[in-house]
This record gives sequence, C-alpha cells and structure tokens, in this order.
Amino acid sequence: MNLLFLAAMSAFAERNKTLILFRPVEDENSIIECLHKTTVAYLDIIMSRLDKLTSFLVMDIVRQARALPDAIHFEIGEPDIAPSPHVLEAIAEATRKAQVQYTESLGLLALREKIAAFYQERYGVSVSPQRIALTVGTSGAFLITYAALLNAGERLLLTDPSYPCYKNFAYVLDAQPVFVPIDASTRYQLTVEQAQWAVREHPGIKALQISSPANPIGNLYDADNLRDLMAFCEQQEMYFISDEIYHGLVYDRPAHTALEYSDRAIVINSFSKYFCLPGLRLGWVILPEDLMRKAEMLLQNLYIAAPTLSQYGALAAFDEAHLQQVTATYRARRDYLYEALSQLFTIDAKPEGAFYIWADISRYAEDSQAFAQRLLQETHVATTPGIDFGQHQAHRYLRFAYTRELPHLQQGVARLQAYLKPSRRFALRGLSR
Repeated sequence: MNLLFLAAMSAFAERNKTLILFRPVEDENSIIECLHKTTVAYLDIIMSRLDKLTSFLVMDIVRQARALPDAIHFEIGEPDIAPSPHVLEAIAEATRKAQVQYTESLGLLALREKIAAFYQERYGVSVSPQRIALTVGTSGAFLITYAALLNAGERLLLTDPSYPCYKNFAYVLDAQPVFVPIDASTRYQLTVEQAQWAVREHPGIKALQISSPANPIGNLYDADNLRDLMAFCEQQEMYFISDEIYHGLVYDRPAHTALEYSDRAIVINSFSKYFCLPGLRLGWVILPEDLMRKAEMLLQNLYIAAPTLSQYGALAAFDEAHLQQVTATYRARRDYLYEALSQLFTIDAKPEGAFYIWADISRYAEDSQAFAQRLLQETHVATTPGIDFGQHQAHRYLRFAYTRELPHLQQGVARLQAYLKPSRRFALRGLSR
C-alpha cells in the first residue's frame, strides 16, 4: 500500500514537472530516499498553490469590528433576519427523533424534490431531483463543481470584481482563473464581446462563470445577456456556471435562472441568504446529467454528505409568506441606504438585488483599504474595501452591506455624514495608494 501511494505521489509530481518518476527500488534506503524526495516535491506543489491564496479581507474586518462594542456593521453579507420558525421547529423535531445519521451523498431525496418544485413554481423550469446535489454551503458546491470540470492548469473565466473566494477555490485545485474587467459601461455585466476577447487572449478556457445578482455590486443580469452568454458557451463547448445565491433578494424586476436557457447550465444556490440560514452550511448545485456521477463521487470522498440536521430543517424553509417579508425588508433597507449614500459617494450602479451597495469613494481617498481602516478606527464604522473583490478600479470602491435593521443603518450614515463633512475632504485625500 505504501509503495502504491509512493508511486501515485511520484506520478503526481511528474505531471506537475517537479520530480522525475523514480525507477523501481530494491532496498530499504532507496525506498526512504524516494519517499523523502516525493514528499518534498509534493509539499512544494502544495505550497506554491497556497501562495496564490488571498485573505478574505471582510472576515478580518469582522474580527476587528466585533472588538468594538459600538461598531456599525456595513461589512459582512450575513442575513440578520431570523429564518422561518418552521425551520427551527423542523430542526428541533429531527433532533428529538435523533435523525443524525448520514444521508446519501447527494442529500435527502425529499429536499431535492422540494428544490425541484421550487424551480418549477418560481421559474417555470423542470429540473429532475436526480440532477440536484446538496452541498456544504455554496463553498462546497463550487469546490465540487470546479473539481468535476477543471483539471490542473485549466482555465476558468471570472469577472473583476467578483466574489473573492471563486479565484481561491480555483487556486486550491490548481486551476487558473482568467479575469475580465467589468464596470458601469456594461452595468457590471459580462458581455459576449468581452467573453470572445477573453477566449482569444487566453485559449483553452474550460468554463465561464457569472453571478446574478452579483456580489459586490448587486446588479442583475438581463435575460437577453444570459441567453447570449449561454449560447456562446455552448458554441465554444465551454461550461456555463451561474451563481444564483441571491435569487429571491431582487427588488425591481424578476431574476432569471440560467436554467431557463439551457439544461446544460450549472446553477449554484444556497439556503444562506434568501432563506436566512447561513449557519446551517447548506447549498445545492444543479448539474447536467453526465456530471452527476462525478459530483457524487467527489461528495462521497470530500464530505460524505451535507449536514443532516440542516437538511431536515431546510425541508421547512420554503415558507412563501416569510420569504416575501424577507425580500420586502431588504428592499426597504436598499431604498434608504442607496438614497443616503448617494449624497456622500458616487454610486454608478443602483443595486437591483442582493444586499450590497458599491460606492466610489475617490472624492475622499485613492486607497479604499486605508480609507476603510480609517473609518473603522476613527468612527467605528465597518465597511469592506473594494480590493477584496478584485483589482479593476477596486481601490476606488467600498462595499456597504445593508444586513442590519434601519436604525443601525441610520446611525452609521449619521457618523459618515459627520466624518465626511466638506471641511475634512482635503485631509482625507492624503490617503493615496
């Protein structure tokens, strides 16, 4: 068994061009030497991959802000609204019944059927429960999806800015993210023209990914653009991945799922945001049939299954009356904060969904990370610097989350108004990159 492992590790190192395959070994000293060299080479591969990872800055800011008793929290995208009471009752009932065994790796069939019914009712899309896999949050869904699609060195097209963990998931798997800058000129939507440019400049892109509504912008993709991007991916024989975790949290027009345009679309969603259950760590991915067995094997080996009690609780999460109230609450917060922050910052994209506002702070500073730290230290207002989400103009932006009650948001705005009064602007402009 040890020799088989040694051979496998040697082959892995050879594929990554760090170690030539060893010749057959006959004595104990040679085996030890081979094992040592292989281990060193393998660790070099792992470390070079991890060197590419970036910190999830918002979590560092959360830690700092929680040490301040009077902090105003605009930083984290964590719902503050309680879930449907039916969910808590379902979890309590499952606990009383000691339903704590593993489920099958794809998850409870009853919950997958509920999700399939949700897509039929919400979008008019028929999805087989056999194409749905329950995962450990969307983080688990992305890791499973990327591992099923991307070999080492293969490319994944992402937008800049975008959710920072996407690229880090790719790096962990030794895949290569390719970034396309987006901005207000396309309403922060990736276009087919931009995707065509990326394919020309970076041949061999295996998958294209968007999010709608998007973090950190809150923008919603148009139906025609989704359709065109899906058609482009099919023409190029690329996979299309749609992160739809903020579906349900849309305020001005309906959101469209990518599944409306092709059953080859890969859709990822979660119970964390709209359903207000971030701590249950439960998400799902809808995959084409031919990828389901790969996903199932990955789930079996990496996670065994998503948390059982979470799955039983989520069976009760499709409480339409409660969900409508969740959306209405966030819409009211969006309306207030967008209007208030527009008096202080330039906001070039009114959020149509999610619970974020992307604010240009360049009239005050040229380094949003330093500016965010100064706000936190001097006013105890916590925000997320744009650099957490990419490089394209990110130094000009802060992300504000409206995941607290209106009085909390109003207090934060009052502090910002006092701090950013015109007489201070010259001093703040000293914050340059």
